[in-house]
Amino acid sequence: MVALGLAGVLAFTPPAAADALHDPKGLWTGQLVADRGNCTEETRDTSTFQVGSKTLTFTPADGSVPLRGRPEKGYAHYHAEVLLQQPSGAAYPMVFEAHPEGKTIVGIYGTPRCRAHIVLKR
Repeated sequence: MVALGLAGVLAFTPPAAADALHDPKGLWTGQLVADRGNCTEETRDTSTFQVGSKTLTFTPADGSVPLRGRPEKGYAHYHAEVLLQQPSGAAYPMVFEAHPEGKTIVGIYGTPRCRAHIVLKR
């Protein structure tokens, strides 16, 4: 009777999450941490990274400006960007670079005024 009970428990145990390299698709979240410059807006809230088969999106502090890109074959490296125009007419690039590391995705976010790092988890 005990053996049947244990078998039932084992049958309902969820599988372990796959690592970020072999199973990257889906929603990842984390908090940007300032490394340099003024990153007050970017570090105020959780950031989101969405990986699909053909597109990826990084949204710093879940704001209104998503950075977009395409996953590289094999999902070993990610690059997302957006180029905004400031009221003065000057370009304002926003860039996100990331790669899988174990069960996380680690990345660097940069703009002309901010550089920050992030560890993203499911």
